[in-house]
Amino acid sequence: MIRLTKALTAAALLLIAGAAQAQPAARVKIEGGVLVGIADEKANIFRNIPFAAPPVGALRWAPPQAAKAWPGERMAVLPGPSCPQPMNADGSPNLGAANGPTSEDCLQLNVFAPNAAKAAPVMVWIHGGGHRTGAGWIYDGRNFARDGVVVVTINYRLGALGYFAHPALTRAARPGEPLGNYGLMDQIAALKWVRRNIAAFGGDPRNVTVFGESAGGMSTLALLATPAARGLYQKAIVESGLGWARPETLAAKEAQGAAALAKAGVPAVATAADLRALPVETLVAIEAEYQPFTDGRLMTETAAQALARGHFADVPLIIGSNSGEDSLMGARLVGEPYLTAVGALSAGPYKDDAARGDAQFVARAFVTDRLMGAPARWVAAEASGGKPAWLYYFSYVGSRFRPAMTRAAHAAEIQYVFEYWGRRTPMSLVSDEDRAMASLMHACWVSFAKTGAPSCGRGGWPAYAPASGQLMEFGSDPGVRANFRKAQLDFQQAAVLPTLALGK
Repeated sequence: MIRLTKALTAAALLLIAGAAQAQPAARVKIEGGVLVGIADEKANIFRNIPFAAPPVGALRWAPPQAAKAWPGERMAVLPGPSCPQPMNADGSPNLGAANGPTSEDCLQLNVFAPNAAKAAPVMVWIHGGGHRTGAGWIYDGRNFARDGVVVVTINYRLGALGYFAHPALTRAARPGEPLGNYGLMDQIAALKWVRRNIAAFGGDPRNVTVFGESAGGMSTLALLATPAARGLYQKAIVESGLGWARPETLAAKEAQGAAALAKAGVPAVATAADLRALPVETLVAIEAEYQPFTDGRLMTETAAQALARGHFADVPLIIGSNSGEDSLMGARLVGEPYLTAVGALSAGPYKDDAARGDAQFVARAFVTDRLMGAPARWVAAEASGGKPAWLYYFSYVGSRFRPAMTRAAHAAEIQYVFEYWGRRTPMSLVSDEDRAMASLMHACWVSFAKTGAPSCGRGGWPAYAPASGQLMEFGSDPGVRANFRKAQLDFQQAAVLPTLALGK
């Protein structure tokens, strides 16, 4: 079966390559040389563009280095490999929607540019996947290009290759060299590449919006808190990006890294060279919590700390969450002790939720608020003291999922933002109502990228102000809501903020 899947994948790539050759070619000259992509009716498309050197050998667990130039013309038609990550044996997309080949030589990006673009706004997409799965090639930016926006989708190192620390690596690093946050370093390198090269594609390097979902939203918040990324973007959008992370030190991550490798049979006396010689399969298999952390060199404080202390980048911001973020828990039931603890809230801040469902419903509402809803509202409130911030709540459930599904799952908004239904949704299953929601949400993101304010919807979308608590609900009846879930989110904020070490 695996051999058959690989053969079918190879055949599909040949078909794509043949189709691409039949389309008009698009050419562009950038710092590395000439790229040959595809020109279709919506966009000029260039794939698999290296923005940094392959992070292999001595460059594994090192800051990204400059990519080498290439002679002649480089074909930029087919997607490049995904970064190493757990893949499904049958070749189907994994939890991050990636399948196909992987390689440590994966620091590449894709550009979707309007035909004949000139000084067009730019959006740089950071994919989700728990910092362990996913890839930039999965996302199609042609509808943004159709509407006058250059879209860049990027890869970045994942899992133990992207967010990892170990005493041996620290000892081998140069003085002051950033450590551990290699995925975040890759994102910064990609943004620097955009600043240097995007004008060749018709983009404006002074009008860049960084946006991402889940791990990509969390990464966007980290970029807003990281001084080294300052000035590489002018606006930001955070989709389901959490927002409340407890600080972790480099020493703590070193201990976690050493323990993880010890379980994999790596001796404690291993040197940095020994670690860099480990098979990539050994590292991909390591189960751990991967995310940006306060290494003290690149990232000196969490996003929440930077925001509370006035160190957060002051740029226009859209941030929001979905109504069913509890889908991250999967179909499994919440354990009884948790249900008992949450049940006690049913007579207080969660009484309205208790009236709508059982203890399981309340528990899932609690998780959704704790993970995403309350942090998004708090970030919007804190950021609103500078450049404006806009808060949203996505509750729309696609017509094909009803009535079995009643809440919008984690990541459900992506296809509406991109106005693109992905590789696994036949257009016959997409209703006019679905298309209308996609047109609305996509227009909000496009107008924000162009002007710094989301101009969309019947009544407009007001900037967030704590006094009124107004947000945009993208639901079956989209519109502005005031003081949305105020009692529940106030409760979450009071419980969590004291644990985040926000003081100076």
